[in-house]
Amino acid sequence: MIESWVINDDGPVPVLSAGVVEALRPRIASGQFETWLTSSSGRLLAFVTNAERAMVVLLEGEDDPGEHAVDPGAAGSSDGFILSNGQGDEYPDEDTVPIREAFRIVEHIIGTGSWPADACWVVDR
Repeated sequence: MIESWVINDDGPVPVLSAGVVEALRPRIASGQFETWLTSSSGRLLAFVTNAERAMVVLLEGEDDPGEHAVDPGAAGSSDGFILSNGQGDEYPDEDTVPIREAFRIVEHIIGTGSWPADACWVVDR
């Protein structure tokens, strides 16, 4: 069975892989830099951005440390990752990916349930 996904604060309407980027863009434009999606099997997908880079985290459930997309060899860090509680975070660039890559990863996970074969990620468990 293929999972269905919803954006947590957008109600029960499933988001499709072909439409997830179009759902994320206006949220970012309005200052919502943190988005959580939940799958029908209970998995969680976090997308936190500063509009240039994004942290993408896939969790098997609420207590799972999960796994996240990485940009091996990226130097420095970026700030401006504003969480829904107003907290501003800074992350090493190697723990985030360019926003275009993040969109591609999220779209693939929503469509297939797994990371793209050519994406880099680390397991935090």
